[in-house]
Amino acid sequence: MSFGVVLLEPEQPGNTGAIGRTCICAGATLHLIRPLGFLTDEKSVRRAGLDYWPRLGVREYDSFEEFLSAHPGARIWYLTTKAKRTIAEADYRDGDFLLFGKESAGIPEEILAAHPSRCVRIPMAAGERSLNLSNAAAIALYEALRHIGYGELEKTGELHRCQWREETP
Repeated sequence: MSFGVVLLEPEQPGNTGAIGRTCICAGATLHLIRPLGFLTDEKSVRRAGLDYWPRLGVREYDSFEEFLSAHPGARIWYLTTKAKRTIAEADYRDGDFLLFGKESAGIPEEILAAHPSRCVRIPMAAGERSLNLSNAAAIALYEALRHIGYGELEKTGELHRCQWREETP
């Protein structure tokens, strides 16, 4: 099942393309809520996603309400710099959604105020405004995956030309 990454009115195609690539590597689905600041077939989105974009499970919705109707009872985590709790404090479950707002304004406060227990933030240095959207999505998605033991993701890596050696202390 894995996670869904939801972008509410994303504005920059490069961020969306990079998030799409992260979703593919993490086994997540990308959900885009209109209006979008670009066309999803725009070459800059495909370029940021490289050859991954055609394999991306992406769904588009005309509004936040349409997204909610399509996923009744969904557990949604609202990623915002305004939250009191951090991403490490959430109790993620396989199948949850991670929702991010648009680059220029984040998630509308009306939505945040309606879901205070589901609002989480990525810790940052005092006085800093926010992380880049694609970086924030990658950090939050992999933290959620860590909480569930990385699900079905590959657990080991292999070298291409060499073999791993045992180290002696």
